[in-house]
Amino acid sequence: MRKRLLLTAAAGAALLAAAGCSATVNGPARDDPLARRRRIDAAVDAALGRLSTQVPESRELVAKASGTLVFPEVITAGFVVGASYGEGALRRQGRSVAYYRLVSAAAGLLAGAQSRALYLLFMTQEALAKFESSNGWTAGADASVAVATLGANGAIDVRALQAPVIGFVLTNAGLMANLSLEGTKISRLDV
Repeated sequence: MRKRLLLTAAAGAALLAAAGCSATVNGPARDDPLARRRRIDAAVDAALGRLSTQVPESRELVAKASGTLVFPEVITAGFVVGASYGEGALRRQGRSVAYYRLVSAAAGLLAGAQSRALYLLFMTQEALAKFESSNGWTAGADASVAVATLGANGAIDVRALQAPVIGFVLTNAGLMANLSLEGTKISRLDV
């Protein structure tokens, strides 16, 4: 019985991953590329506004970052075994310069679906250059990402502020803590 449950969960995760590869969060992959970029940009603008409102200290960090990669809606779904998918844009000086997809797998206590926004701030030019020159970038393997958390005083954890790549994860409830981005694969979209 347990083996059947695991096989069913794995099949469901594979279907979600396959669906994510053939469709965007907002519509089919065969959409007009300009319309697709506009949808992604509008969602990125809204997500950056939300980050700024919920974590006011992030404004200064985004302004200082060499580049900011924003995935406005990362959907994770599955049962025991799941997968995540999202599309976003890399911003430099407030402008989108490239578009990316995020894919990851998850195992453990997972049931249902959830949505979150993911922000990666490349705080050094070297970290940004390494990301842009990669042919598929994996968090943890290609670079460590310090996921920012808020301390009891409401300030961002100082250790995260010193990292070359800082991550923020927002849900409807606010800033997520204790989330690992290890194994998250990011690759460029051709739009």
